[in-house]
Amino acid sequence: MRMRVIRAARMSDAMAQLRAEMGEDAVLLSTRRVNGGVEITAAQEQDDEPLVIPPEAAAPSRAIPAELARHNVPAELAARLAEGRLAGALAQVLSFAPLPRGTEGPLFLVGPPGAGKTLSVAKLATRLVMAGTAPLLVTADGRRAGATEQIAAYARVLGLPLAVASGPAALGKALGRRAEGQVALVDMPGCDPFSPASARGLAALLAAAQGTPVLVLPAGMDADEAAETAHAFRLLGCRHLLPTRLDAARRLGGVLAAAAAGLALTEAGIGQDAVGGLEPLTPERLAARLGAPANREIAP
Repeated sequence: MRMRVIRAARMSDAMAQLRAEMGEDAVLLSTRRVNGGVEITAAQEQDDEPLVIPPEAAAPSRAIPAELARHNVPAELAARLAEGRLAGALAQVLSFAPLPRGTEGPLFLVGPPGAGKTLSVAKLATRLVMAGTAPLLVTADGRRAGATEQIAAYARVLGLPLAVASGPAALGKALGRRAEGQVALVDMPGCDPFSPASARGLAALLAAAQGTPVLVLPAGMDADEAAETAHAFRLLGCRHLLPTRLDAARRLGGVLAAAAAGLALTEAGIGQDAVGGLEPLTPERLAARLGAPANREIAP
């Protein structure tokens, strides 16, 4: 009997590889999710002896904290967070980092359509203006209906000019106007990272200038969907995560799953107001939100 363990990003890819290597008569023994995709174990009989599959050893049971179970945190991740105080476990298992300042290079806010990128750019710009700094404001989302008008309205209120870039060349020229040390905030078009054409378009825009892409994802997503989306954007260069709608989501398992894909939690959107609509995410603050009833606000 020949055994084979195959890992791939998607189940369809793993099954295709299995058929290519072992043919149609392979016996699928088990499947499970792993970091970065799925893992399948298969066997192929090479003689007439019966195939005996030993029972799996029972994994030691570990009580999942109620606050994690309520938020639909994936079982494997919840088990890693189940030891000790929740804030300490979050700090050990997940990464937390300040949002990049954007003074060394542009700050690109990227993510799927409707994630809250434009409002997040407006919140960051408002914070800088209130602190006495005028950022360079750029939108590369000129094709979506109403996108330019939305960010232009915020720019007018803040007294900032807005550069509209329709492609990589225009984006490069717009960012070339940035003064030394000036923060540049770029509202990027929505991207489906699982579409090769959409991913190539985003990569071309990011290549127009050296900067830092920050993934914007709405809280409340299905945990598996959030993890796969975060992993896909990580392949496009994202290393930081800014979740939005943290105040409105009733389940935050998607936020934890996305961060566990290898992204550092930075700040989170907590409202529709451009003033004070972002809060830094720390293990303590996130633990408080995980433990709070869904209808109770968290004190700042």
